[in-house]
Amino acid sequence: MPSTEDLYLIADEMQAIANAGLRFSENPYDRERYDRVRAASARIVAALENRPPEDVLASYDDNLGRMTPQAAASAAVLRNHRILLIRREDNGLWAMPGGMVEVGETLAEAAVRELREEANVVGRASNLLAILDSRLWRSRSKTHFYHPVFLVEAEDPQPSPGPETTDAGFFPEQDLPPLSPGHDGAVPLVFRLIRGELPIPFFDRTPDTPTCSPPTTT
Repeated sequence: MPSTEDLYLIADEMQAIANAGLRFSENPYDRERYDRVRAASARIVAALENRPPEDVLASYDDNLGRMTPQAAASAAVLRNHRILLIRREDNGLWAMPGGMVEVGETLAEAAVRELREEANVVGRASNLLAILDSRLWRSRSKTHFYHPVFLVEAEDPQPSPGPETTDAGFFPEQDLPPLSPGHDGAVPLVFRLIRGELPIPFFDRTPDTPTCSPPTTT
């Protein structure tokens, strides 16, 4: 039976296909079919969230232009073999500082901004460590996105929580706190990359040439 995450991804893919069809198709019959696909996607989300389908469909109206995955960026800050993590306000779990990329900024700028906003640490992105696919790394996001992780250098970082976080601190690889979905695989990956066990930057390869296996869920 598909998991909740799988159903969200199916609904998101249906919405993206419908949006592309509505943008490029001029045939009225095809446009009607794409409207139906979009409505079916909304019904899936409505069932998952116990919401009226028309409310979900209305929220889609502000997202008609999205036809490709979104982008989010994270900052990996290490000190004395420990990694900086923040505790998220939404689920109480820990993660690398990060979030969605805003219009007008580079991926590296987004990672540095999120670090400042979530951990009150100012730094500079020095290297791209990895680009992760949210579907493969079990982020449990409602949308499909690509997630670059940057190594960020910060002088004498003294983290403290921001408006969307409740705690921040450095943790060794052997004593990590409960990690948020997606980060439960990404954080151990960062340690492996820093040790040189995998080539930098890491990226999700085709299924026939795997270089690292994302965590599995039970």
